[in-house]
Amino acid sequence: MNLLTCTRDSAISRAAELTLGPSFAPGLRHYLQHLAIERGLAENTLSSYRRDLTRYLETLEAAGVVSPASITEAHINGYLQHLARGDEEHPALGPRSVARHTVAVRQLHKYWELENICAPNPAREVQPPAVGQSLPKAISIAEVTQILDSIAVDTPAGLRDRAILEFLYSTGARISEVVALDVDDLHFAQDAVVRLFGKGSKERVVPVGTYAQKAVSDYLVRSRPGLAAKGKGIPALFLNQRGGRLSRQSVWLILSKAAERAGLSIDVSPHTLRHSFATHLLEGGADVRVVQELLGHASVTTTQIYTKVSVDSLREAYQLAHPRVN
Repeated sequence: MNLLTCTRDSAISRAAELTLGPSFAPGLRHYLQHLAIERGLAENTLSSYRRDLTRYLETLEAAGVVSPASITEAHINGYLQHLARGDEEHPALGPRSVARHTVAVRQLHKYWELENICAPNPAREVQPPAVGQSLPKAISIAEVTQILDSIAVDTPAGLRDRAILEFLYSTGARISEVVALDVDDLHFAQDAVVRLFGKGSKERVVPVGTYAQKAVSDYLVRSRPGLAAKGKGIPALFLNQRGGRLSRQSVWLILSKAAERAGLSIDVSPHTLRHSFATHLLEGGADVRVVQELLGHASVTTTQIYTKVSVDSLREAYQLAHPRVN
């Protein structure tokens, strides 16, 4: 176990113990340690599990449940119904959020059963609410081009901003993956690829298109050295004005301003570029398995939602253009 894992695990343990009584804190601490060490979940995912499960166990404590062994299926269903109703302290959650909580609770009890902390498993038959499939939002190729062309590259900041957005659209990377990149993760000279580290620190190699290669190379030569001189010489690829690693919030702001300059009236986020990347590839004839690999999806089912977007686009074009439809 490395020092980073120990530090992260200790922080998780302390957080659980500060908000829960002695009946539930050890069981939650053991589970979070399992997620951090054995499953290697990312920081954001761990924080989400800790937040959701702490709320679950605090609610049970307030209802008089005294130990993990005292939890019943009725307790769990009552908690999920409470989430859907809301209260004075917490607003009502939608089906998707309740489903997320349900998965967290089921996984906790599955682990507790294996570790004989709470057996038999009271969550075995608990089912999440039905969640309608929401289609990802994508913008057109023309709109992507408008956004990219709105960034002037006559300043160090402009060179960096253009490089970031070209890179996002060229690779379909998550914003968290992009801000975590170091210069050494780029391999332009050999294969024109980049190493990305996704959820659970899973590594994948993704090609980088020529437009993005040029934008990033221009940034590395004409912008990054000046930004790096203001900081401590960190290896991060994309730097802020103080020479530190650029944050996710900063990239959101860069993209929002570019979309505004481009005259787009819709909300555009870094994830919009990821959705657009996938949709445009499929519309161009790419195989869904290839897109799955590029996006870093664990299951092709996650990627297949984009095939519906493409079919919808084809249907719309057909209805508008065919003479015997209307």
